[in-house]
Amino acid sequence: MSFIRPEVRARLVRWREVWSALAVAGLGLWLVTLGGYLLMPLGVMLAGLGLALAVIAVRRRRFDRAVDAPGVIEIDEGQIGYFGPSFGGYVALRELAEIRMIVVNGRKHWRLRQADGQILLVPIAAAGADLLHDAFAALPGIDMGALSRALDAHAGTEVLWQRPARAALT
Repeated sequence: MSFIRPEVRARLVRWREVWSALAVAGLGLWLVTLGGYLLMPLGVMLAGLGLALAVIAVRRRRFDRAVDAPGVIEIDEGQIGYFGPSFGGYVALRELAEIRMIVVNGRKHWRLRQADGQILLVPIAAAGADLLHDAFAALPGIDMGALSRALDAHAGTEVLWQRPARAALT
């Protein structure tokens, strides 16, 4: 028998990663209050780690939206796949050259462009969209804060990341 209403339980479950990170930070602060040459530095490091994990968890949480768009997103062996009712395909992360946020028919989409020009449109509210956070985080020089802000912004076409130019060998 459950004493928590289903909608409250669902909300708590969706934020479980943030709660866990804050619990780690709280444990670190508790160790700091115990004092000593060993526990105080350990507590400070643990509290800092917990806060850093909480920031990452909040950013990852912003990618996790209610499924409101058709299709499914899949991450498999370094590729982002989207399978929609009218279009879909794969884009390799190592070949990804640009990420944009665009609006198509009133819905926001990630526009992923490979170096060879292939483009894949992925709705931000498709099933599995939360998987994109970790896939994007592996890209060199990416600003995950900018991606998180773009999810809630009302701007039109916006370049969020471009692969850094490779140095030419001489």
